[in-house]
Formats: sequence, structure tokens, C-alpha cells
Amino acid sequence: MSSFSGLNTASTALWGAQRGLDVTGQNIANVNTAGYSRQRVDLAAMGGTAVPAVHSVSTAVDGGVDASKVRRVRDALLEARAQLEVSTGSRLTAEAEALSGVEDAFREPGDSGIQAMLSDVWSAFSELSDSPRTEAARSAVLERLDVLADGVRATRAALDQQWDQTRDGVQALVADVNTAAASVAELNGAIRQATLAGLPVNELADRRDALVLQLSTSIGATGVPRADGVVDVTVGGTSLVSGSTSTGIRLAGSDDADGVGTDAPRLVTAPGGTTLRPGGTAAGQLTALTQTVPGYRADLDAFARSVATTFNTAHTAGYDDDGNPGQPLFDDGAGGTAVTAANLTLRPLTPQQVAAARTKPADAGNAPSADGDNADALAQLSLAPNGLDATYRKLVVALGVQAAVATRKVEVQSVVTAQVDAARESVSGVSLDEEMTNMLSFQHAYSAAARMVSAIDQALDTLINRTGTVGR
Repeated sequence: MSSFSGLNTASTALWGAQRGLDVTGQNIANVNTAGYSRQRVDLAAMGGTAVPAVHSVSTAVDGGVDASKVRRVRDALLEARAQLEVSTGSRLTAEAEALSGVEDAFREPGDSGIQAMLSDVWSAFSELSDSPRTEAARSAVLERLDVLADGVRATRAALDQQWDQTRDGVQALVADVNTAAASVAELNGAIRQATLAGLPVNELADRRDALVLQLSTSIGATGVPRADGVVDVTVGGTSLVSGSTSTGIRLAGSDDADGVGTDAPRLVTAPGGTTLRPGGTAAGQLTALTQTVPGYRADLDAFARSVATTFNTAHTAGYDDDGNPGQPLFDDGAGGTAVTAANLTLRPLTPQQVAAARTKPADAGNAPSADGDNADALAQLSLAPNGLDATYRKLVVALGVQAAVATRKVEVQSVVTAQVDAARESVSGVSLDEEMTNMLSFQHAYSAAARMVSAIDQALDTLINRTGTVGR
């Protein structure tokens, strides 16, 4: 190695150490930056030609070090696993939140729930059976039946409101997904151009990968890296981002919960109209729109019809205070409108029209009946094995079990996601202890390279200024 080539080797060593210090400083500066991946200088030895030197007297070892390549430290398998796990966690969380909202709508257990209102109705009929001639007892029956109907309608209204709010949430999510997908496509184009121009793209790639992870959370997207540094994004096998081109999505289907059966809400591409199979938060919210909330609405509607049928049947089997046959207590849909939880309504009866008696008085129309057997029969409906109480308890218990299972799944998935995040952080996260060690290493390397330059300078000074001066 000649002295002049040694200067080149020393200068590359200085450059390599300086490059390492610069990258270490960048890592330390971004230790708390979300989505930042630590960077490393790829040091590679230069030299090693297969063509021998013409006048070489020894094997060449010069060339120095190449420090031009700086790479992000990432594990592709962990990144793909993270996309999968955050998608699953977001879906389960959305489903659990939907069930929690249904629980809030039913307000069980509590004094304002339908179960408590039913208990008040049974108590009112029981008190009426003991005092069938008391107008206050008759009025109490009608009041508590009216409160029950109001409670059922309020629960149905809360479920309808939850459905509308969930659909609005999906609409907002769609807008966010379209914005993020367009940004990913734009960053893909910038990364491709920068790569062709030989410019650094690590920070751009970090921003893009953070957006891809955001899409995984929102809609269950997965990123597919390409050789040119570009990442394609797919959702359930449908392309969302291809290179620098993105495809929008929109929410299709009914905007009313009553139309779910024939035109269920769904996500489709725009343009194209291809139905997506999303994951993440979108999947959980669509499950709430198409299954969870409509399912419990249907159960509540069936319960409301059972309330109307049960009370009407039992009440019409008795006689009121004037000896007339009992009338239906609730509107039974005879006018062509089916009974639902939304329209369950107590008919406008007077206290005297409450059919507390089982038998008609002998002098009907003149002497009121003191018989309270029909009121007692109505009170005993609470003990029926397949009666209103049993049906409603079954509904509430099923809801509680389903909500508890959903919450447990979220807790388990949270542990899995945290483990994957920790594994990703251990690979791509910045460790200050490691960076301090690297900083000292590059600092000493820089000092040694500088000392090497000084040594070569002294050798050249001797060669140039002192050679041939012996004996002068």
C-alpha cells in the first residue's frame, strides 16, 4: 500500500465513522418518535480487485470502507404479524363495544330496566287481586303497564340510536381509510422516485408503514412489499393500493336498520362496486350493523309481541268493574300495524275497565264484582316456565354471556398484540444504551482514523522533504 492510497483509506475511515455518528445521532433524536425505525450504517470493505497491479511488490490491502448505505432495521415477518394482530384486536374491540352498547340499552340489572318494570306490574296485579274494588289499585295497574310499554319503547329507541351511530362511525372510518390509502400511494411514488435518484427514503418508508398499520387497524389491510421498495396494500384479497395508485371505498346498503335484512350495510370499492371482506374496526362495526344490534332488536320485538299477546289474552278472559268482558290492554296490531318494541302502546282504558274478576256478576251492570281471581291469574303469569319473565331473563342472560365472552377475547388478544409489539420494538425500536455504545465505538474509530492520517502525513513529509538530503 502506497502512502497516498493510505490517505484514501484513512479518509474513508473518517467518513465511515462520521456517517455512523450521524446515524446514531438521528436514532437518539427520534427515540420517542412514533413509527420510527432505528437505522444502521452498512459498513463494507472496499477493494479486492481481480486484476493484479503491474508493479505491485505485495498484495494490495487498501481500499478503505464504504459507508454509503443506511438501512432501516425491521423484521418483515414481525411487521406482517403485527398487521394481523392489530386487525384482530380492533375487530374484537369493536364487537365488544357494540355488545356493551346493547347492555346499556337494556339497562340490566337496575331499577330502570324492563325486569324491574315487569316486577312492578306483577305486584300491581297481586295488589289488585286483594283489593279488586279499589280504584287506586286499578289505576296502579294501568300506570305500571304504561311504564312497561314506555320502557320497552325506550330500549328499542336506544338500540335504533346505537345502530345509527355505528353507521355514522363506519362512514367516518371510510373517509379516514380513503385518505390514508391515498397517502400511502403518494408515499409509494415518492419512495420510488427517491430510490431511482439515489436519495434516502428511510423516513418516507417509516411514514408509509405507519399508515399501512393504521389501515390494518381500521379495515384489516395487509402490506405486500415489492422489490423496488413500494408496498401494495390489500383488503381481503382486494387491492386497495397498487404502487402509486389507490382505490377508494364507500359504504353501501341500507341506511335504516329496518332494511338490514334485504340490503345489509357493506363496504364496496369506488369505483367498481366490488364487495370487500374487511377486518379490523370496520369488520366489528359491520357485525354490529348486520348481526348484533338487529338480532337484539328482533328479540326485543318478539318480546313486545309476547307482552301484548300474553296480557291481552289473560285480560280478555275476565270481567271489568261493570261486568263487561275485559278488553285488550295493548294495541294488538289489528289495524294492520304489527306490534313491535317501537310501537307497543297501552290502550286508553279507564280504571273501571280493568278486568279483575274471573266471573261475571249476577246483576251485571248494577252491582260491581268483588271477584279478583282474574287479577290473581295475571299476577301468576310471572311464574310461568315459558312466560314473559322467563323469556326476558333468557334474553338478558344470553346478552350478558355474549358480552362477557367478547370482553374476555379482547383481553386475551390485547396480551398477544402487546407481545408482538414488544418483539417489533426489540428489533426496530431505539435503545439508548445500544446507541451510546455505538456512539463511543464510532468516536474511537474516528480518533483512530484521524491518528492514521497524521501518521501518513509524517511519513510523506519524511519521504518528500528528507529523502536525498543525507550528507548535505
